[in-house]
Amino acid sequence: MFDYETLRVIWWALLGTLLIGFAVMDGFDLGSGILLPFVARNDPERRVVVNSIGPVWEGNQVWLILGAGAIFAAWPMLYAVAFSGFYLAMFVVLGSLILRPVAITFRGKMPGAVWRRVWDCCLFISGAVPSLVFGVAFGNAIEGVPFTFDPDMHMIYKGGFFALLNPFGLLCGAVAVSMIALQGATWLSLKTDGRVQKRARHAAVIFAMLTPVLFLIGGLWAGGVLDGYRFISAAVPGGPSNPMLKTVARLPGAWMDNYNHYPLTLLAPAVAIFGAVLALIGIGTRKHLVSFIGSSLVQAGVIGTAGVCMFPFLLPSSLNPDASLTVWDASSSRLTLAIMFWTTVIFLPIVAAYTAWVYRVLRGKVTVGHIKENSDNLY
Repeated sequence: MFDYETLRVIWWALLGTLLIGFAVMDGFDLGSGILLPFVARNDPERRVVVNSIGPVWEGNQVWLILGAGAIFAAWPMLYAVAFSGFYLAMFVVLGSLILRPVAITFRGKMPGAVWRRVWDCCLFISGAVPSLVFGVAFGNAIEGVPFTFDPDMHMIYKGGFFALLNPFGLLCGAVAVSMIALQGATWLSLKTDGRVQKRARHAAVIFAMLTPVLFLIGGLWAGGVLDGYRFISAAVPGGPSNPMLKTVARLPGAWMDNYNHYPLTLLAPAVAIFGAVLALIGIGTRKHLVSFIGSSLVQAGVIGTAGVCMFPFLLPSSLNPDASLTVWDASSSRLTLAIMFWTTVIFLPIVAAYTAWVYRVLRGKVTVGHIKENSDNLY
């Protein structure tokens, strides 16, 4: 039904959708962990926060698994370069994510204050570290990653872990932490009451104002200071998956090309700003579902902006721009993309429907009174 070029674009869009799904669904789990020390001042309040995410975090993490699986199957070169070049960063993310289930499970096994405080710190780390590292990785992808290929198409990577922690990468990390904290704050505003909700609402206001400011600074930096990437001789949209068959130049302002040529792409950053405003309106009017929807739009707008400005580049190379991975030359075969597409068409709606049903069953607030009445059955 679809030609090779169209399938590649579809899978670029699906990859973006899965990343947005992860930021929206698992984002409030990570954000709740980030905010745990600040919105909960005693053990019952901390249990409220933990139990607001306890029943759903495993299902939410499916979006991360789907995203990684999509990269592996649809964009094998991207998977190979990113997971090899960012190996230590991915190891740090994995280690911090492992802390979350361990902390949620073991926190309530003993009543000691020191014991629980240690696991509370682990929950904070499991939220803050992945958010920061994912943002730093996105920032480095926009800057360009120091890799190339030898004549036998073996990848050569010249970077290091600490080189990722450059100023623009850290700014993108700050954007990621801020927008994930916003997601967590709006979730806790929706799912809790009393003092926890009041503090979460205050946090939501702070991060709803901070996120667009950091986002705009990052956009101005990427568009006006950083070098972007532009085709000199373009890859063939339906051609072979060989990134060395094109010529790419690294030029100032090149990341603005898509916005200049296709003004509708400006909808992506507009959605992010609108989402922040909607989140503030929802908090101000105590319509917490509205604020959560607004925060979710922020996640979609920020990720969409990065994808739109870079298209068709997936992972530019600062070492050899010609080796940059793009939508047109880093994908699996047409047959693989087609089989995966129809599998996704069948199963993704099932996953979405099941997720909607779970959240309907688990609707309602988690309160301190509920925690005390069911202390032996909850985290």
